[in-house]
Amino acid sequence: QVQLVESGGGLIQAGGSLRISCAASGRTFSNYAMAWFRQGPGKEREFVAAIHWNGGFTYYADSVKGRFTISRDNAKSTMYLQMNSLKPEDTAVYYCAAEQTLRLPITARQFDKWGQGTQVTVSS
Repeated sequence: QVQLVESGGGLIQAGGSLRISCAASGRTFSNYAMAWFRQGPGKEREFVAAIHWNGGFTYYADSVKGRFTISRDNAKSTMYLQMNSLKPEDTAVYYCAAEQTLRLPITARQFDKWGQGTQVTVSS
C-alpha cells in the first residue's frame, strides 16, 4: 500500500502561481500512475491532471490546460502540480491519488489511494 501526503497549498492572489506536492511512501512510487483531483465548495470532486508512471504521458482537464503542469520525480517519490495564472474558480481542496493503471476517461472512481488534501484559495 502507498501512502500519500499533499503539501504546499495556501492563499494566493488571482494571477499568481503556486506549486503543490504529493509525497509518497510505502510501495514503490514508480509502480503507480498518479493524478490530481480537486473539490471546490459545494462541488463534486473533479479531475485536474494525471501522469503515467514514467512521466511519459500527461493528461489535463480543459479548465487547467495551458496553466497547470503535472510532473513527478520517481527518485524522490514525489509528484508536483505547478499552477500558474490562478483564478478564483481554482479555489478547492486538491487531492493526489495513485493507481497502477490509468484508464481513459480518468475519473475518481479508478483511484483507491488518496491523500488527505491541501487547500488552495485564490483571492480576486
